[in-house]
Amino acid sequence: QVQLVESGGGLVQAGDSLRLSCAASGRTFGFVSMGWFRQAPGKEREFVAGITWNGHRTSYAASLKGRFTISGDNAKDTVSLLMINPKPEVTAVYYCAAASDFRSTVPTNRNEYNYWGQGTQVTVSS
Repeated sequence: QVQLVESGGGLVQAGDSLRLSCAASGRTFGFVSMGWFRQAPGKEREFVAGITWNGHRTSYAASLKGRFTISGDNAKDTVSLLMINPKPEVTAVYYCAAASDFRSTVPTNRNEYNYWGQGTQVTVSS
């Protein structure tokens, strides 16, 4: 069994940094990559950032690169997403995901992820 639990969401002012965390438990030894996705009301769930389980590679959605930073600690089975100077348009439910199928690059398609958390709401006010 695998469980992913997100934390750190909430209401923040535009410009205030926010860090989301994801704690993984269970059969984490099979993880290859971890990722963050988001889903705004009326929109599809979209890729935000991903990192290989060993931390050697990262990938970001082009529109968010430089504004978000993903990091991981596989000794603690956690992955974090730091939002730098967030703007109201990033308001969404943010989901943590884990992939267990080997790939040479960080997966960016949600169909490539095997496990999902329940999500945490992030609301950025102007």
